[in-house]
Amino acid sequence: MPVEITWWGHATCTVEDSGTRVLTDPLFARRLAHLRRRRGGTPPPDAARADVVLVSHLHADHLHLPSLARLAPGTRVLVPRGAGRSVPGLRRLRGLEITEVEPGSRVEAGGLAIRAVPAAHDGRRLPVGPRRAPALGYVISGEARTYFAGDTGLFDEMAEAVGEVDVALLPVGGWGPGLGPHHLDPARAAEALARIGPRSAVPVHYGTYWPIGMDAVRPHEFHTSGEEFVRQAALRAPQVAVHCLAHGESVRPEVAR
Repeated sequence: MPVEITWWGHATCTVEDSGTRVLTDPLFARRLAHLRRRRGGTPPPDAARADVVLVSHLHADHLHLPSLARLAPGTRVLVPRGAGRSVPGLRRLRGLEITEVEPGSRVEAGGLAIRAVPAAHDGRRLPVGPRRAPALGYVISGEARTYFAGDTGLFDEMAEAVGEVDVALLPVGGWGPGLGPHHLDPARAAEALARIGPRSAVPVHYGTYWPIGMDAVRPHEFHTSGEEFVRQAALRAPQVAVHCLAHGESVRPEVAR
C-alpha cells in the first residue's frame, strides 16, 4: 500500500504507512491563546483517528491537551521524557497510553518502527519553569522512512542523527512575524534538505495560525513560506521532490524500493 501523507495545518500531519496511522503534534483548535487559525478549516473528526501520536515538544501549539483529548481511548501517544512532570494535565488523559521517550528511543507500533531523534529547540513547557524536557523529531520506518522534524533549527549532527530517509516533513515558518535561531525558515529548511538528502519533502509549520490583530505585520511571513521553500529547495537540493500541500491535502510521495 503506498505511503500517504496528509497535512492538516501547522505541524499536524497524518502519515499512513504499512496499515498504521500516525498523527503528529495534533492541533485542532480554531484559536490558541493569542493565535487564530487564519487558513484552512478546522480538521474533520477523522483527523483525530490514529494508531499512534507523536508529540515533538511541550509548547502548547505542539502538545495541545484539548486536541489530545479528542483521541480515541487506547491511542498510544509518544511524548518527550519528562512531559508528565512538566504538564500535569497529561495525567488527566487517562484513556490514552502515554509513553515518554528521548533521543535514541525506539518504539514498535503496528507495522512501524519509530525512532526518536534530537532537535535543536527549547522543548520546555512555557512559561519557563524549572523542569525541562527534550525537543524531539521522529523517524517513522515502514514501507518508507519518514522524518518528522517537529520544531528545530539546523544542527551539526542533523544528517547523522536522522539517517537515510525517503520523506522529510520540515517546518519552514512559524506563527508570528519573526523566528528565533532554533527554527527553520525557508532557506534554513532547504539547507536541512541538502544535508539530509530525502527523496521527497513536505513543508509544514507555516500559513495556519497568526497572532490576533497582527494581520498587517510582515504578512509575507504568513503567506509565502511554503512557496519560498519550494524556490530555495530548487536551488540547494534540486534532487528533492517538494510537495507543497494545501490544508487537508494528501500526497503519496515516491519512496525507494
